[in-house]
Amino acid sequence: MLKGLQDLQILLETARQGSLSNVARSMDMTPAAISAAIKRVEQQLGTTLFIRSTRSLRLTPQGEQYLQQCEHALTTLNNAEAQLHSQQATLQGQLQLSLPSDLGRHQFMQLLDEFLSLYPQVSLKLQVSDHLSNLYRQPLDLLIRYGVPPDSNLILLPLLADNCRVLCAAPAYLARYGEPSSPLDLDQHNCLCFMLADRLHNRWQFSRAGEVLSVEVNGDRSADDGEMVHRWALAGHGIAYKSRLDIADDLAAGRLVPLCQGWRGEAAPLNMLVPDRCQLSPLIKALQQFLLKRLKQ
Repeated sequence: MLKGLQDLQILLETARQGSLSNVARSMDMTPAAISAAIKRVEQQLGTTLFIRSTRSLRLTPQGEQYLQQCEHALTTLNNAEAQLHSQQATLQGQLQLSLPSDLGRHQFMQLLDEFLSLYPQVSLKLQVSDHLSNLYRQPLDLLIRYGVPPDSNLILLPLLADNCRVLCAAPAYLARYGEPSSPLDLDQHNCLCFMLADRLHNRWQFSRAGEVLSVEVNGDRSADDGEMVHRWALAGHGIAYKSRLDIADDLAAGRLVPLCQGWRGEAAPLNMLVPDRCQLSPLIKALQQFLLKRLKQ
């Protein structure tokens, strides 16, 4: 029973048994604690739920109406909790997945730790790489990647559809070289480029009120590893064009500063990819639901 629902459980037991002392014994509590719980709920609701006499308690009309609804709600919640515990007890096996380097080493490291704590009989075999792995040739259950894959036969399960790329730089870089007022000013800056599908991603796209800009950028550093570009940006070596999810913590802490905020960067939806619907196991579905919930927080 969730902690916040204990007072409601006490109310229901009191209505059934009609005695504070009996309820206290059955719930291993003191009569004073039972009485205090009832008073808390009555104060919150601003109404009297029980008529008290020296030996017993009985519900007021308002109490009968309220507890009837509470009983249905508590039954639903208890069933949901029991189902979750049952699923956690039975969900087991190894999950083999591939993640992008930056995302895998930072945000998803904590998320996967939380997932394993929920399902202790599950183990992970993790591949961290920005190269698009072949699900048909490698022993992988799923990929997690930004964007839409070139292989249209893969089953796509959205995780964060509204994610986009963000132009950003460290305060130290901006102090030395200034801040671009428009994406068109990027030709005057050192831009940190990365590889996408074995090609240099040096044409960055932006949109604003129906207007679309495609800007070719240059810089003295490029890498096929997203985390390396991230580290270069934090060290003040140039301007990066990163997924907002990758740099969310840095933006919040001020380690990186968003640039040209009147312009929206290109879409970078985060998706889970599996080779076939028949491979959507309960374990993969549980991971998807867990990530959908956590990524929206």
